Amino acid sequence: MEKQDIRSMYLTELEEMLGGMGQPKFRAAQLYRWLQSGETDFDNMTNIPQTLRNELKEKTYIADVKIVRRLCSRLDETVKYVYELYDGEYIESVLMKYEHGYTVCISTQVGCRMGCSFCASGIAGLTRNLTASEMLAQITAAERDNGIRVSNVVMMGMGEPLDNFDNSVRFLRLVSDSGGLNMGLRHISLSTSGVVSGIKKLKEYNFPITLSISLHAPNDEIRSSIMRVNKRWNIDELLRACKEYQAVTTRRISFEYALIDGVNDSDKCAEELARRLKGIMCHVNLIPANPVKENSFKKPNKNKILHFKDLLVKKGVNATVRRTLGADIDASCGQLRKRVKEGEGSENIQ
Repeated sequence: MEKQDIRSMYLTELEEMLGGMGQPKFRAAQLYRWLQSGETDFDNMTNIPQTLRNELKEKTYIADVKIVRRLCSRLDETVKYVYELYDGEYIESVLMKYEHGYTVCISTQVGCRMGCSFCASGIAGLTRNLTASEMLAQITAAERDNGIRVSNVVMMGMGEPLDNFDNSVRFLRLVSDSGGLNMGLRHISLSTSGVVSGIKKLKEYNFPITLSISLHAPNDEIRSSIMRVNKRWNIDELLRACKEYQAVTTRRISFEYALIDGVNDSDKCAEELARRLKGIMCHVNLIPANPVKENSFKKPNKNKILHFKDLLVKKGVNATVRRTLGADIDASCGQLRKRVKEGEGSENIQ
């Protein structure tokens, strides 16, 4: 019999499962609190009868992540993790410290199928989806390792959250549950490369999360050359879906824009981008492109980046340049995992 992923269960599902095992309803609440707190060993759940713990060991498992690399930036206290999953696969996660608290950037898939040419996460394609429990485990593992409380989550690590839609929704419900980590959904951002079908489905849930769109280009010609997803849903379709999403949720949308030298950083690009975004309540997050050895992309110089931002602001678009964190530890997604898989060292850097 295949064991069940117990940490991905809602409280009602635990109640149903334990009821079938002849257990009273309050046992499910006790078990749920242990699981959502990050406990990974049934034997530590001391208010659960030993006989029930033994039965749970036989029928279920608690998903966790094992730290195989931990790199701590000497510049800004950013911590990058490579985690090993139960099946030997690897994912990345990043813990970032801000004035308002700690933010964890989590992965939602092992690899990615989107194939964006400037991104290291999808170089080897998609291996599998992560479960909701494996997403939760990235948060509790960082909390446990650093003795801190995470206040914000960005679903911007490896993978496309809307390509793993059901597990991403389950994660959002579990992480915000008052009996679990109890994190407000307004403290969570979900980043998508532009999966229009997923955006349309997501709006029906009306979660008060921040939707971040990886736009990275002002027109279809440039976007299709660097983002394969644009050949399925072009910019007009994407922005139409964004407007529909905003009409339902009334939430401001964030547009991610990785500035690539000589590709999408011209004055013309800034002006076209401003025209495209007219009428959308939004913020543009400008990101100096991270160098990836598999391509020749480079980030523009600082003056050019600031000039691009100023052009957007003059056109009435709220825009900022993302603060670079963990620059000395490859904190952009996909690079460290790839090195670990290829056996390029296993030491931790503190």
